[in-house]
Amino acid sequence: MLAAYAIPILTAILSIFWYLLKRVQRRPPLPPGPRGLPIVGNLPFLDPDLHTYFTSLAQTHGSIFKLNLGSKLTVVISSPSLAREILKDQDINFANHDVPLTGRAATYGGLDILWSPYGAEWRMLRKVCLLKLLSRKTLDSFYELRRKEIRERTRFLYKQSRGEAPVNVGDQLFLTMMNLTMNMLWGGSVKAEEMASVGTEFKGVISEITRLIGEPNVSDFFPWLARFDIQGLVKSMRVSARQLDAVFDRAIKQMQQITSSDGECKDFLQYLMKLKDQESDSEVPITLNHVKAVLTDMVVGGTDTSMNTVEFAMAELINKPELMKKAQQELDQVVGKDNIVEESHITKLPYIVAIMKETLRLHPTLPLLVPRRPAEAAVVGGYTIPKDTKIFINVWCIQRDPNVWEKPTEFRPERFLDNNKPRDFTGTDYSYFPFGSGRRICAGVALAERMVLYTLATLLHSFDWKIPQGHVLDLEEKIGIVLKLKTPLVALPVPRLSDSNLYI
Repeated sequence: MLAAYAIPILTAILSIFWYLLKRVQRRPPLPPGPRGLPIVGNLPFLDPDLHTYFTSLAQTHGSIFKLNLGSKLTVVISSPSLAREILKDQDINFANHDVPLTGRAATYGGLDILWSPYGAEWRMLRKVCLLKLLSRKTLDSFYELRRKEIRERTRFLYKQSRGEAPVNVGDQLFLTMMNLTMNMLWGGSVKAEEMASVGTEFKGVISEITRLIGEPNVSDFFPWLARFDIQGLVKSMRVSARQLDAVFDRAIKQMQQITSSDGECKDFLQYLMKLKDQESDSEVPITLNHVKAVLTDMVVGGTDTSMNTVEFAMAELINKPELMKKAQQELDQVVGKDNIVEESHITKLPYIVAIMKETLRLHPTLPLLVPRRPAEAAVVGGYTIPKDTKIFINVWCIQRDPNVWEKPTEFRPERFLDNNKPRDFTGTDYSYFPFGSGRRICAGVALAERMVLYTLATLLHSFDWKIPQGHVLDLEEKIGIVLKLKTPLVALPVPRLSDSNLYI
């Protein structure tokens, strides 16, 4: 009897093993990658400059490779075709961002556009921002605020030039971008006399938030350690978030004391609060924390990012005076030395636009974009990517691909003047997508274009620039959450307009 039962049981067991073996064999393997250590994986070997480190690994392991960072499986993508697979062909599956714990702590649990998971709530927030806050009509309505701040900064630089005092270009750009952002966010709500004190408070808070988000956190690599917050990064972020929240509360309180007879919204905050009241009964209502989280996105995303792009552009142009001269000749022809730059001139300044594009090609603000996380297991490039894997897309490497770009490490704005190869920021060209692509492409592209181009055009039109004695021009990069110049740019502005009253 035992023999009679043993044969079918053994057959069934063997059949199950055969099925499981065939199933495993049918699934493509994981991507290749360097060997790591037990438990910590490849963590001890990471270089702080991840974009260049990942580029060197791609030369050995190919344009898709894996790393084990603690208990977190990470995959790095370094080719246009693979980026297209993720950002277009499988965009929905890869539409979630991999959220660091510090990012969640800074945005009321991840209620903002950047960190919200793909779904109805995220679509509602993005729609609100694109249609109401970042539309062409709304941005046009805030032009005078941008113009006022740019003129203030030009006056300051002119005063410095009279005493031949060099300026830290990054510091001045940070103040410009911060004031521009603040004026658009709540320039119509916060009393003018309080804007300066708010700006001073903001500068420290924004810098700290940016630093903390870019700081490697052991709790992100070993999620089971998150409850202990070993490095204290989440605790520090909560302190900064409370400081930011207090600024928002004061601005909202002042806004609520303002009554507008025509119902016109004079800044982003008024738009958001009005929408909050209008959408309170909708399927996905906008809460006060949503409003504050979106403001956080704009404050952090509208300062450091734009500042770094302009600083890189200025450093590259000072390094190549013939290119600066070419940009200034275009400005002189369109604007004239007896006039000042207006935003309306930008459409007639293709070389200035090309400078911005080339700067973002060579020095993309987010060189690894915001990491993605697949909702389900996927196959990319013939390899399996398991669910919840952290995906880095090395746009820094892709935009320097010698198979796509001639002399890829040279700063050559002329490459963007070729009408036969038009390139823009829409994210449809997977060899050039500095703002990302697909559903999660940066929502602030239009705002960034206006702020960067107007600021850059004004700096180049109003002044010549040279490196003062005792200082050096260094184009070496460093990375936190965003790409920066390792050595801040210090330069001397030299007035070049025909009439000093144009500065005053």
